[in-house]
Amino acid sequence: MKARVTVTLKNGVLDPQGKAIEGALKSLGIDGVGSVRQGKVFDIELAGSDKAAAESALKTACEKLLANTVIENYRIDIAG
Repeated sequence: MKARVTVTLKNGVLDPQGKAIEGALKSLGIDGVGSVRQGKVFDIELAGSDKAAAESALKTACEKLLANTVIENYRIDIAG
C-alpha cells in the first residue's frame, strides 16, 4: 500500500522560504504569482492492506516525527 503525507505551514505562520521562491519566480518573469507557501511531501510504502491501521500508524508518525504540529498541518492520502 502506498501513502502520501503532505505537511504545510499553518495559516499565519511566516514562510521565509516561500517568500524567497515567490521573489525568484517574479524575477524570472513568471507573471501572476500572488504568493507561495512551501511544504514537504513524503511518499511512504506500507506493508499490509488495512487502511485504518495504516492511517493510524501514519498519524502517529506525523505527530511524533514528520510534522511540527505547533506550526504545521498534515494530510494523509492512502492509495490501496
